[in-house]
Amino acid sequence: MLYTLHVKDLALIKEQEIEFHEGLNILTGETGAGKSIIIGSVNLALGGKADKEMIRTGAEYALVELTFFVDNKEIVQKIKSMDLPIDDEGTVVLSRKIMQGRSICKVGGESVNLKQLRELGELLINIHGQNDHQALLHKKKHLEILDSYSEKELNEYKKELANVWKYHEEIRKKLDETNLDEATRKREQDLASYELSEISQAELSEGEDEELEAKYRKMVNGRKIAEAASMANESIFAEDKENASDSISDAVSRLSSVSSYDEAIDDLTKQLLEIDTLLTEFGRSLSDYISDLEFDEEDFQEVEERLNLINHLKDKYGNSITDILEYASEKEKQLEILCNLEEERNRLTKELSKAREKALKLCENISEVRKKNASKLAKEMKKALLDLNFLDVKFEIQVRSFEDRITAEGFDEVEFMISTNPGESIRPLEEVASGGELSRIMLALKTVLADKDEIESLIFDEIDTGISGVTAWKVSEKLGNLSGHHQILCITHLPQIAAMADHHYLIKKGVSESRTITNIKELNSQDSVEELGRLLGAGEITDAVRENAREMKKKASEVKTL
Repeated sequence: MLYTLHVKDLALIKEQEIEFHEGLNILTGETGAGKSIIIGSVNLALGGKADKEMIRTGAEYALVELTFFVDNKEIVQKIKSMDLPIDDEGTVVLSRKIMQGRSICKVGGESVNLKQLRELGELLINIHGQNDHQALLHKKKHLEILDSYSEKELNEYKKELANVWKYHEEIRKKLDETNLDEATRKREQDLASYELSEISQAELSEGEDEELEAKYRKMVNGRKIAEAASMANESIFAEDKENASDSISDAVSRLSSVSSYDEAIDDLTKQLLEIDTLLTEFGRSLSDYISDLEFDEEDFQEVEERLNLINHLKDKYGNSITDILEYASEKEKQLEILCNLEEERNRLTKELSKAREKALKLCENISEVRKKNASKLAKEMKKALLDLNFLDVKFEIQVRSFEDRITAEGFDEVEFMISTNPGESIRPLEEVASGGELSRIMLALKTVLADKDEIESLIFDEIDTGISGVTAWKVSEKLGNLSGHHQILCITHLPQIAAMADHHYLIKKGVSESRTITNIKELNSQDSVEELGRLLGAGEITDAVRENAREMKKKASEVKTL
């Protein structure tokens, strides 16, 4: 669940840390108080679009931090599989620092990219706003919802279908690539033969280029190397002047003459003798190296030409000899296909047919599961909608199959059908539902799917769009029921919904140091009554208004205990 929200220098918020709880967390406040900033800050922390204009005027950056506690073992395992930090107690901390032109995202103090932040957010919390209600008008969303309801039965089928259909599309692409006329086939065959011959004639070997480059480098810089080596040799072994070798030999002689008088001198003499021996061996090695530096112009020209050939092939076929040889291997396969094009097309056609037959069978299995669960979900949805004060609702889920429209998702089209008034025929959801009805339908779906949804925390924004009176009470009851399975954060302007709160927060705009700020605080029981009085629309909070608010809270409490 979402444990804390920490916001600093974001829009009208100077700095706030809010602690949320299990159950139903209700957020209320005057229009324009900044309720949208709270939802917006959560969205930002989960990887939503950031804008430098969000940074509070005068601040260098804005910061949003979310702390979650996760006790679902499957979600914990998914987080670990993403290689993201989660402590032994299940605590996950997400933060996002928004600066001019960029932002820094972190999980548990470790930097992550936006993609990782969004993927993690999808495991931890769902945010439902007006856009999500509108998504219900699209049939693609209906398919997603039905598949979510049927997930356990569909999971393996859909995984297998995704793999089969991916293979099908790869075969289809290869078949399309072999659809050549004779002139094109001959042209590509000639080109492949030429390229293969060019690579083959070079007789390349792995690592050859690195050896040649090292040899070439030595040859090009041979004069510099020879001069340096000769000077070093002269400094140590020159016969016509004092050198290092003679000096060390003289030192050995002098120490040897007195080494019998002191063990320490004897040890030093032995060390110097070892140096003298090493220097002699070094001299022989250096002399051999200088001799090997000699090469003729013909050797240099052969190395240079060979390197030029290899670099020419690299420019055409790959960045390394390994790449060139792999290219040659692919060309060899291509040439084999081009020489036997008709046989290859026949083979691919058979493979494509087999893959499609397998995909079709999986689509049929998936469709069967969907149709069975569509009936079950429709019955549960009808009951949930009646509970939300739809007078005489009919709800059906149509699953239509199209064998010529196979995709990685199957071949079904799913559409929610509804009638909300007695005597009206059932019609597609997009043709019937109003804004307030969409809000209730979304809530009904979340209630029905609650037992199947692993995500513990849900945020509802504008769930009360277009509703009032008895309907508002029904929505409030549903939210209360849903909060028995999930942590709910709900922004509302309706007293019926606010009365159901397990924890009530007030979002309020004020002035501090001559600047407008937004504050949020958790209300105690009495303050919650006062806020309910304001939501009831009373210009003045009288004792009668307070009593009405207390009655609403009492009624809500009785509903929650049922």
